Amino acid sequence: MSADRPNPLRLVATLSAAGLAAGLVLVGVYVPTKPIIDRHRAEAMKAAVLRVLPSTETVTALIARDGALVQQEDSSGVVASGEGVFAGFAGDGMLVGYAVPAEGPGYMDTVSLIYGFDHRRRLVLGMQVLDSRETPGLGDKIIHDEDFHANFGALAVEPSIVPVKRGAKTRPNEVDCITGATISSEAVVAIINRSWAQWLPILEAHDATDGGEADGSGS
Repeated sequence: MSADRPNPLRLVATLSAAGLAAGLVLVGVYVPTKPIIDRHRAEAMKAAVLRVLPSTETVTALIARDGALVQQEDSSGVVASGEGVFAGFAGDGMLVGYAVPAEGPGYMDTVSLIYGFDHRRRLVLGMQVLDSRETPGLGDKIIHDEDFHANFGALAVEPSIVPVKRGAKTRPNEVDCITGATISSEAVVAIINRSWAQWLPILEAHDATDGGEADGSGS
């Protein structure tokens, strides 16, 4: 073998050692920081729940199992989209509503959001976008546009939420889209429409079995 040609076995050994060292470094960083990351995620999620469910003081995470809601067993305080909801309670223990994580396709990528839902009155009480990679300066206005967010306070969901051109809203189930971000605005509406239709029978069944109230002893 030519002296100028690297030894394949030595090259493989070097790459393996480097990969092992990098893996050990990643594990060494991940293990001690994971509890901190999880705590920050839980705090951010609780803050979002309180924003979309006004008047809420305590929150209980509920997981869907076989079409029924049960209290989350772990203490993570995070519920994935489609897997569960957060029940929000006022200071007197009365149910305010449910904060529902949901996601779906936007113009550029998946949009993740959470909305407050009063299933008895069929009203959305608030909405916050949790994650979006929509076009900067246009589609990402769904995150910050206060006028757009104002649509989702006491927004009727039946027969469905309808997106309309900005300034054309006349009905309680209509949402004024953001000028220049119509597709992203419509994506938010579509996500919530799919989500509330999915969760409504589960929440109604929970009312029937739980008396419509939990103990309000969450975080």
